[in-house]
Order: sequence, then structure tokens, then C-alpha cells
Amino acid sequence: MARKAVGFGEDELRALAGARSFERGLGYLDAVRGLEVGDGSVTAVVEGTDVYEVEFVLGGGEGVSGWCDCPYGQEGNFCKHCVAVGLTVLRRAETAPRQRAAARARASGLGAWLSALSRDELLALVREQLAGDRELRRRLELRAATARSDLGMVRDRIIALIDPRPFARYGAVEYADAPGYARQVAEAAGALRALTAAGHAERAVGLAEEALRTLGEAYGEIDDSDGVVGQAAAAVAEAHLEACRVARPDPARLAGWLVGAVLDDGSDVPDIDPLDYADVLGPAGLARTRQLAAEALARRPSGWAERDLMERLVEAEGDVDALVALQARDLDPSGATHLRIAGELESAGRADEALAWAERGLRDCAAEADIDGRLVDYMCSRYADAGRAADVVAVRRDRFRVERSLAAYRQLRSAARAADCWAAERAAALAALDEDARRDHGRYGGPVLIDALLDDGDLDAAWREAAGRADDRQWERLAGLSRETRPAEALGVYLRLVERSKEPTGERAYEHLARLLTGARDCHRALGTEAAFTGYLAGLRTELRRRRKLMSVLDRHGL
Repeated sequence: MARKAVGFGEDELRALAGARSFERGLGYLDAVRGLEVGDGSVTAVVEGTDVYEVEFVLGGGEGVSGWCDCPYGQEGNFCKHCVAVGLTVLRRAETAPRQRAAARARASGLGAWLSALSRDELLALVREQLAGDRELRRRLELRAATARSDLGMVRDRIIALIDPRPFARYGAVEYADAPGYARQVAEAAGALRALTAAGHAERAVGLAEEALRTLGEAYGEIDDSDGVVGQAAAAVAEAHLEACRVARPDPARLAGWLVGAVLDDGSDVPDIDPLDYADVLGPAGLARTRQLAAEALARRPSGWAERDLMERLVEAEGDVDALVALQARDLDPSGATHLRIAGELESAGRADEALAWAERGLRDCAAEADIDGRLVDYMCSRYADAGRAADVVAVRRDRFRVERSLAAYRQLRSAARAADCWAAERAAALAALDEDARRDHGRYGGPVLIDALLDDGDLDAAWREAAGRADDRQWERLAGLSRETRPAEALGVYLRLVERSKEPTGERAYEHLARLLTGARDCHRALGTEAAFTGYLAGLRTELRRRRKLMSVLDRHGL
């Protein structure tokens, strides 16, 4: 019945929001306030971290949808607040038809009343509303100025709307004032679009550029944590692009403005991408854009923005060789750039060249401990696809020699097993790790050698190497793997670790102590000495009885 009344059900809400947001929305049902059902929509506010406005469009031909002004909702997501409003509507579904009918009646009555008013009465009504609504007055003033082509006034109003100073009470626009400023910026964007629609696209282009320059200079002094100003500024950028598509400004001039806007260190103009203007720039404008970007990169070869712009322009042209040459000018020591070049060449169907670049990356970065693992994986994947198992082992072996980590050991093991040569590779790898353990004895943390032996399941060797070398983490893992095969030795480890773990406090420490005691209990069971554990545990509980939280944790674990 509820679904029929409002046109949707819980299944639709869950599908729109996703399981996590839907579940979180359940916790906000009591936070929904001011629910107002209209003919085709519902509005409400939800009290969360802040008070958020929600508009929920009831099911129709295009399905149900919702909008919220919370940060997550402003990104286009169906958020937990929308879920809460939707569920509240479902709870009150039996009254929805009556409320929608009442809303239609109100709208019809308002329309009929307005239609019956005389011209003078309508003017009086509008003036009355303008006197009490500053934003409405400002919007209509802009419309009037645009309609009579009073471009000077339009400019003054748009610049005033963009000016952040009335909101910068202490020299910057603070978080609480950002939404108000964002509303003005969005209003300016609307005025720019109206100016274009009224036949003044060329003027709109210039005004939009002036507005974006002001926004870029001010943005660094705005606490836009929720992104509302950024979204409004993006609307101004969209209005600029729209005006350019109508006005068709000089491509060379537009190219200069775009490159300057993107590369201006003193400005943070949002969402300006010269490639969005490709249809306006045309071939000549794009060529000029690339020329200006190349000149800027030549002046500042290390500039990230200059390099990024140039790469994107070259990539958009499909000039793979130029893109490779550009990227090769600044090769990252981790091999990440070599990998990017390999990817570009492979995408262009030039697999042999891609492999050569990847191999060069491994050579150039052979001594780097923090080489980009994706490059190594890329090489091994290509070698494996070509049936070159021995080369995969060689790559993994070289990386292990530099990294000497458990991850590198595992990767070498996987490759060597595939090549049926793990026995020889393992002996050499363990010898290297043993040398590290002897040289780094006393360092923080246990040696990788013990982790490798544990990972291999070679517990006998791990026990031999652990004495005087293993850290507590490794001892605990060794004991955990040996509870059945070496219960006496594992018990000794657990009891020693329990003694070390009695001092720390807190939930995490208590859970760890409980795990150690559980391991000790398992060892006693394997040894047939459960009575001894019972006595030991009773003494420990007596010793630590003042720690009520610990007692609760032990009870929960059956200790």
C-alpha cells in the first residue's frame, strides 16, 4: 500500500543509496523535521552534523530521486539524509495522496488568484515581495538590466556578487560564511547565462573572465571545506564556456587566456580545462594553445602545471611519440614514468617498444629500494605471457636482492615455483636473509629471515633461528603455529609474552592478553595439564582483579 501511494519502496531507496548509506539513514529517522509534501515532491530538513535541506522527488516516469545540500549530497549522491526523508515519507504513506491533492489544490488556487489580479495589483504584490526579499530583488534587477541591455549595470551587479569582501569578516571567508558567498557566486553564473541568452554572449565572455579572475585570487582565502564555493565557481566556468560557444571569440586570444588561467600561480581558477574548449578553439586555437604551453614549459621545465598541461594537450592530439619524448624529459627515479610511457606505447599497439621502455626502467632504477612495484609487476606479467618464466624469476630475484622484504621473498617464491626452481632460489634467498640477520642483530623488529621461514611453514628452522633474534610478534606467530606439534615450547613462549603484556591497559591490550591466554590454554590441553592452566589463570585474575574491563574481556573469551 505504501509503495502504491508514493510510487517507491525501500528497495528503490536501498538501490539508490547503497547498503552503507541506507543503513546510516535509518539512524536519522528521528532527525527529519518540517516535512512538507507537495504535488510531486517532498521537502524537509534533517539535523545531522549541520542542518541539511532535502528535496525528495516522488516516483514518476523518471523514477524517484533526491537532492541534499550536505557535502556528500552535493556531489550527486543519494545520501543518508535522502534515505531518512524517503523512509519518513513511506511511514506516512497513507496520508500522502491527501497531502498531494491538497498541494495541487493550493497551487491551483494560487494560480487562479494571481490570474484574477489586475496589473496594478500584481505590481503591488511584486513590490511587496521585493521589499522583503533582498535576493529576489537582486535577481529581478539583473533580469531587468539584461532585458534593457544596461550592460554597465549588469557588470556592476555581477562583480558585486563575486566580491568576497562583504563575507570576509576577518580577512578571509570563514566556513560559516562560505554557503552565503557560494549562493551569490551561483547567482552571478545565472546572470552570465542570461546575458548570453539575451544576445550579449561577447560581453558575457569578458565578464566571466573577470569573475573567474576574482574568484581565483580569492579562493585561497576561503574555507570551502564543503566545496560549495568550488561548485558555484565551476558554474561560472561553465557559463564562460557557454558564452564562448555562442560568441566564438578570437581563437588566439582565447588560447592565451586559457593557458594564463591554468598556469597563473597567483590564481586558483576552478575547473578550467583548455580541452573543454576544443570546439571553440578549432585547429588554429589548439595549435596556439600547444605553442603557449610549450613556451611556458621551456621557461619553467620543472613546473608541474606546465608539464601536466603540455602532456594533456599532446595526448589529446594522439601524438604518442611527442608524448613519450615529453615524459622522457623527466624520468622519475622510482620507474613510474617508464611505466607510464610503456602504457602509452602499449595502448598504441607498440608492444615491443613498451616492453623495451619497461626493461629500461628496471635497469635505470635497479638500485632503488622503493622502485614502483607496478613496473616490476608489468614486466613479470609480460614475460609470463611470453612464456619467459626464467626471466620472471630473474626480475624477482633482482628485486629481492635490493628489497630483502617478506613481500619480495613471496614474489620470488611464486615465480620460482612456476619455473620449477624454488629449491635453489630458496637456499640462496635464505642465505641472504641470514646474512642480514647477523649483520643487523639488535635492530628494531625481528629479522625477515624468521618471517620467511614462518611463511614457508618451516617451523623447525624457525625455532632454530628464533632464539635471541625473534621479536614478540614473531614469537607469538611461531607459538600459534606450533601449539599442536610443540605444545611445551609454545607454552613457554605464551607464558613469557603474558608476563610482558600485564602492564599495558586499554581494550586492544586486553584483547591481546586474552588471545595469549587462549593460546596457553590450548597448549595445556595438548599436554593434558588443564588443571595447571586453571590454577595459573585463577592467580592471574586475582592479581589483576581491579581491572574490571580486563575481567569483562576475559569473561567474554571464556577465560
